[in-house]
Amino acid sequence: MTTRYELVLFDLDGTLLDTLADLSAAVNHAMRVHGHPCHSLETCRTMVGHGVRNLIWKALPEALRGDDAYVDACLADFKAYYSAHIDRHTRPYPGIPDLLAGLDRAGVKLAVVSNKFQEGTDQLIREFFPDIRFAAILGNRPGHPLKPDPAIVEEAAALAGLPAPASAARAVLVGDSPTDLHTAAAAGIAAVAVTWGYRSAADLSAASPAPARTRLASSVPELRAMLL
Repeated sequence: MTTRYELVLFDLDGTLLDTLADLSAAVNHAMRVHGHPCHSLETCRTMVGHGVRNLIWKALPEALRGDDAYVDACLADFKAYYSAHIDRHTRPYPGIPDLLAGLDRAGVKLAVVSNKFQEGTDQLIREFFPDIRFAAILGNRPGHPLKPDPAIVEEAAALAGLPAPASAARAVLVGDSPTDLHTAAAAGIAAVAVTWGYRSAADLSAASPAPARTRLASSVPELRAMLL
C-alpha cells in the first residue's frame, strides 16, 4: 500500500484515549485533600493539555498559584491518585485501535508525543496498545520542554529515522488541541486536528497557525483516509 506519510505522530489525551474522567477525578481528589472546591468535568476539559503541573496550577484558587511548593504538594497528591486509578474510566476512542493496527501493517512509522508525564504515557500505551510498534513514546520528562515547543517532535522523528529536513514533507502530527497545531507548525510538519477530543472544531480552526497545512477530521474513518 502506498502511504501518504512515512511517520504519524499522535497526541495521546483527547486523540487516542479519552482520559478526561480519570484526570478530572484525580484533580478533584487533590482539591479535596487540600480543602479546595472541586471542578466539573467540563471545567477540567478546558484545563487539560498543557501538562499535569499546569493542570493543577489552573485548578487551584488563583491566590495560591504563586506558591510553587504548594503547587508541587498538590501535584504529588494528584499524581499518586492518578497513577493508581489511571485506567478506571479511560478507553481508546472507537476505531482507534484498528486505525493504529492498519497504519502499522501498512509500514507507517508511529510515535506518541504527549504533554502527559512520561510514566503515565508509558503505562497507558502498554495497557491499551500493547501490540502496536511505536518508534517513539515520548511524554513530559524533566529537562524537556512541553509542546508547543517542537523539540519533542524533532526527537521522535529522529528516533523513527526521519530527522529534519526529511520529516517536513513526510511526517504529520495528529492532535486535538491548538497546542498540537502550534507544535506541528513550529516543527514544520503537517497537522490533522481531530474534533472528538477536548476542543471544538471552531476552536481548532480558529487557532491554526498554518491553515494550509492543517485539516480537521471528525471521525476515525475520515482520519484514516487522510493518513493513508
